[in-house]
Amino acid sequence: MFTTDFYIDTVQSGKKTFVNTFVQHEAVKKSLIDFIDSQTAYTKSVAKVTTDLGTTLATESVKQLSDFGKMDYSKFDFTKMFAPAK
Repeated sequence: MFTTDFYIDTVQSGKKTFVNTFVQHEAVKKSLIDFIDSQTAYTKSVAKVTTDLGTTLATESVKQLSDFGKMDYSKFDFTKMFAPAK
């Protein structure tokens, strides 16, 4: 399975490089770097939760489909489903 952390780190490192190159005021630079670090932590947590959700949904879907496939259709009475209401 792939990980999104590599791509997140790549983008955030680019932002830090830009700030370190073009921002000369040290207090502003520190604030921007702290902001970028906060963005990194938030984005990584969202990516992890989204990946975990997708994995859980896929796992549960496979379980449900495999249980559905195990049903013995020869013993199921389909006529009851289409019987007229009384």
